[in-house]
Amino acid sequence: MNPRKHFSLFAQGICAWAVFWLAGLPSYYQQYSLVAVAIASIFLSVAISLAAIVVLRRGRAETRLARAFWLCVYYTIPFAALDAWYCGVYLGHGPSFLYKYWYLSVFYVTPWLTFIPTALLLREEDPHPKTRPSPAI
Repeated sequence: MNPRKHFSLFAQGICAWAVFWLAGLPSYYQQYSLVAVAIASIFLSVAISLAAIVVLRRGRAETRLARAFWLCVYYTIPFAALDAWYCGVYLGHGPSFLYKYWYLSVFYVTPWLTFIPTALLLREEDPHPKTRPSPAI
């Protein structure tokens, strides 16, 4: 990937975090019941899984795994860093924010458990994988 694409993914990750932050106001989803947050998390997980299939099927098959890796990087690390700043520092929860806001912490890991395996499964599914020509004898 070129630097422009890296910056674009980084900016998308920051914007996605900002949208989730705004949607969670005033108490960053603490105002909802445990059941409601759990159900919303399940629906979001399903949506992420479906998005992984759609996004990774686009483009060249030989770049799927690399794209999956970079999508995971830019959609988890900035989220975790911004949540650590907002919940851990600004709201004063420290490292305990990982437990208190479990519904955020889960999504620092789940993209890695979704996108990478999906890329590998789609590679297995590819009917015309690129193969090297056999050496001439």
